[in-house]
This record gives sequence, structure tokens and C-alpha cells, in this order.
Amino acid sequence: MPDPYDEISESGCVVAGISETALYVSDNLRLLWEQHVYWTRLVILGIIFDLPDLEQTTSRLLRNVPDFERVFNHFYGKEVSDEFGRLLKDHLVIAAELVKEAKAGNSKAAEAAERRWYGNADEIVCFLNSINSNWTIEHGRAMWHEHLALTKEEAVDTLKRNYKKSIITFNKIEQAALMMADDFSQGIILQFDL
Repeated sequence: MPDPYDEISESGCVVAGISETALYVSDNLRLLWEQHVYWTRLVILGIIFDLPDLEQTTSRLLRNVPDFERVFNHFYGKEVSDEFGRLLKDHLVIAAELVKEAKAGNSKAAEAAERRWYGNADEIVCFLNSINSNWTIEHGRAMWHEHLALTKEEAVDTLKRNYKKSIITFNKIEQAALMMADDFSQGIILQFDL
């Protein structure tokens, strides 16, 4: 598959003070983060309600990993994109494990999964900072921890059949995801002077 970034015009076009390349990066990362949280929600619902499309939904969620890898590969190369992909896949797999254990009432296993989930988030934050100093550890940790806390809250609300609160929480998740996307974009734009 060709790299979509190769299709960006080299015309130097600038729209409202933003280069065409910067706008493309921002749009792509916003889309990826939107997909990340929407497909995560569908997997959570699939696990909790034993939905028949859980396998297909999970497969689509995991496609988010190579989609993110393509963006990272363009700017950082294969080794970095592979490592980010590994960390992001762990993030998703641990989240599913946490929901399954909580649903089954295995509180100790759920707590252990949650600890690993936060540890994985901290690992992601440190990794991102190591490749781009614009992604600071303090700010990154705050964003990732909020993302995890809200996702857990959404799952708990759904497990408790508090659907109204689950949707309210998901609205917060979506806003937080867009902020994360913008942080990712800003870091790349600054680092590569786009």
C-alpha cells in the first residue's frame, strides 16, 4: 500500500496559517483517535452483552494499530512505528481483559489488569517522549490516565446498566481523544517544522 503522505502536494500550500501537510497530519490523527474510542466502545458493549459481532468488532478495533503505525512510520521509521504499534496493541488487549474480568466479577484479576493497563500507558508516554520531546511526560501521563479512567468509567456504567451515564462519559472520552489527537499532531508539526 502506498504511503498516503507521499500524495501530499509539495506546492507549499498554506490554508489559514496551516500547511497542507500539517492539516493532513491533524485530520488523520483525529480520525484515528475517533476510531480508537468508537471501536473500543463497541468492543466493550460486545463483551458485556455477548454480542454476536464481538470477533469482527475486535478485529476492526485492532486495525487501529497498523493505521497508527503508518503515520508513525512516515515520520519515525519502521522500528519506532513497530514499537508504538506493540504498545498500542497491548493497551487495547489489556483493556478488553479488564472488562472481561470485571464482567466475570473477578476483582483481583481486574485490579491486576488495571495496574498493567496504567503501566502500559506510562510506558507509552515515556516512549513517545523519547522520540519527540514536544510530547512531555507530565502532560502525556495526564492525558493517557484520563483516557483510561474515563474508559473504565464507561465500562463500569455499562456493566451497571446505567446507559445514560455511559453515554455522558463517552462524550467526555471523545473530547479527550480529540485533545490527544491534537497533542500528537502538534508534536509532529513542531518536530518536523510542517
